[in-house]
Amino acid sequence: MTMQLRNRRQFERPSIMIIPMIDIMFFLLVFFMMTSLSMVDLHSLGVQLPRASAAQAQPSAPYVVTLKTDGSLWLNGQPVQEKELIASARDQQAQDSAFYVVLCADRGLDYGQVADVLDDLKRAGITRIGLAAEKGDQP
Repeated sequence: MTMQLRNRRQFERPSIMIIPMIDIMFFLLVFFMMTSLSMVDLHSLGVQLPRASAAQAQPSAPYVVTLKTDGSLWLNGQPVQEKELIASARDQQAQDSAFYVVLCADRGLDYGQVADVLDDLKRAGITRIGLAAEKGDQP
């Protein structure tokens, strides 16, 4: 009796399991999407921002100025006087050419107060200023 050896062609070729790979890629995609959503953060206080349908989400800004209804100014969550704010912004502008300011003004605030803060920032040499708004249709 002779022993029959298997022919090399009879062995199955290894196959790549594509379904688990798709599952892993989908999981990574969802993970990175959720992580990027949590990175969008403006450190503003509890103000009611105006609504704009064309508002865009931006990555967190290092210099967020909040103007509340009582006229108080806040810089990154800390109360600040207007002169200190302008001096600090001028210093930051001198250090970083890509410096920008995000202004969060309450919806019920007088437009003249917002214009005054914008004017003071422009006089200080700050040319890149963004106005924060909530995405959505006008109420």
